[in-house]
Amino acid sequence: MQSAVIYSRVSTSKQDAENQTHVLQAWAKQRGLEVVAVYAETETAWRDGHQQELARLVREARKGRFRFVLVWALDRLSRLGALSILSLIHKLASYGVKVLSHEESWTEAPGELAEVLYAIAGWVARMESQRRSERTRAGLLRVRAAGVRLGRPPGARDKKRRRKRSPKLPFLLGTGLG
Repeated sequence: MQSAVIYSRVSTSKQDAENQTHVLQAWAKQRGLEVVAVYAETETAWRDGHQQELARLVREARKGRFRFVLVWALDRLSRLGALSILSLIHKLASYGVKVLSHEESWTEAPGELAEVLYAIAGWVARMESQRRSERTRAGLLRVRAAGVRLGRPPGARDKKRRRKRSPKLPFLLGTGLG
């Protein structure tokens, strides 16, 4: 039985990564893959440097601990665009690891066509991220125009200490994205 890991990521704190993990574990079983680890980003993590579990996954891939990474969809890996997705896919491939997407069955296709499709998937993920940001900004502008004050109440303070931003992900260094 070949070894695999699951990588899941949520977009908002209201979502549960377990929804992806549950389906991916069943998918792995159907394919005869043994899931040896689950890497789940439980906080909003799409911005550069916030995907600590993905960075840990890449470090473990380098050590040869598994052969496959299972994801719900490629946009779970990155929303930074084609170069980011391709860089990650190539880095993992250099360690002998293949990424398989539950929602994009073509990730199992051999050859150069898959590279073109990875680039398109990365572009689509970035466009969706930009559209979501534009919708959020439009909603905030509408609420402000209606006279609603946004943000913390005057004089409010943090209830707990904020974490420092984590370092850039190693697979993005040198790509112009990190």
